[in-house]
Amino acid sequence: MPQLPRLPIDPTAVSRQFARRAPLDAAQFLFGEIAQRMLRRLSYIRIAPHDILDAGCGAAHALDPLRARYPDLHYIGQDHCTTLLDTARARYLSKPGFWHRLRNKPTPQPEFIQSDLAETGLADQSLDLVWSNLALHWHAEPHLVLQEWRRILRNDALAMYSSLGPGSLRELREAVAEAGLDTQPMEFVDMHDFGDLMLQVGFADPVMDQEVITLTYKTAEKLLDDVRVLGGNPHAQRRAGLVGRAWRARLIKALERRRHDDGTIHLSLEVAYGHAWRVQARRGVVGEIPVTVFKRAKPLEDGKPPPRVVPRKPDEPT
Repeated sequence: MPQLPRLPIDPTAVSRQFARRAPLDAAQFLFGEIAQRMLRRLSYIRIAPHDILDAGCGAAHALDPLRARYPDLHYIGQDHCTTLLDTARARYLSKPGFWHRLRNKPTPQPEFIQSDLAETGLADQSLDLVWSNLALHWHAEPHLVLQEWRRILRNDALAMYSSLGPGSLRELREAVAEAGLDTQPMEFVDMHDFGDLMLQVGFADPVMDQEVITLTYKTAEKLLDDVRVLGGNPHAQRRAGLVGRAWRARLIKALERRRHDDGTIHLSLEVAYGHAWRVQARRGVVGEIPVTVFKRAKPLEDGKPPPRVVPRKPDEPT
C-alpha cells in the first residue's frame, strides 16, 4: 500500500487561525462567490441529493444556498474548528432560520460534527453528495480526505469541491521573497494531481477545471487585510511568533513596487474546481479490482520538518 508524503501544513495552526477569524463573515467576498460558482456547475449535473456533507463548513455559510436548491436536504456540516461550529450551531439551531420561516412545512434540522476531513466518523455509503468549498487545500493529507469521501458516499453519488491552486498569492509570495523575509508561504496542489488522486482512490469520471481570479487593491494594507481574513499561513516552516512593524513595512514596500499602470496592486487566486462520481469497484477477469488504500503518514518527530511536497510552480506549463 503506498504512502504519500504529507504536505507541510500544521493542522493545529489551521484550526487555531480559523478560530481567530470566526465567524468568517468578512471572508465571504471570496468564499461566497466561489460557492455560487460551484452551484452553477452543480446545476448542470442531474442529481437530487438528500444527505449532504458540507466538508470544511466553517460557520455554515453554504447552508442556505444549498437549501435553496435542495429544500428537503439533510445537511451535515463538518469542520475541525470548534469555534466555527459553535457559531454555526448558534445561528442555525437556536432559532428558526430563513427557510423555516419561508416554507409552509418544516425544514429538516441541520447537523454539525467536529472531526478531521479525513476521519469524519460517518457511516459507510451514507451520503448522496459531499460538498467542500475552499477547504481541501488546508489539509496535510488530501489523498486521505478523498479516500474518506469515497467511503461515505453511496454508489452513484457525487463529490464536488473547490480549492486554491499553485498560482494563488503569486504576488504576495514574490514580495515575501524580494523583501528577504524569513518565512515559508503556503503551498498548493495542482488540480491535475487532485484529478489523478480521485482516480486512484476509486472515483470515476473526474472533471477538473480552473480559473484565475485577480483581486485589485488601492493599498497594500488592504491586500494584506484580505489575505488575513481568508486564513492564516499554516506552513510548518512559517515564521514563528508575531511579526513586528519593520517586518510588515518591508513587505508593504515590496508590494508597493508591484503597482500596475492604473495604480492598483494585484493579487492572483487560482481556483480549481473538481467533481467525480462514487462508483462500485470495477470487476476484472480475475475478480474485483481493489481500490487503492493510502496509509496515514506517521507523526512527525519533534523538531523534524515534514517531508516537502513541491507541487507545480505557477510559472511551469500544465
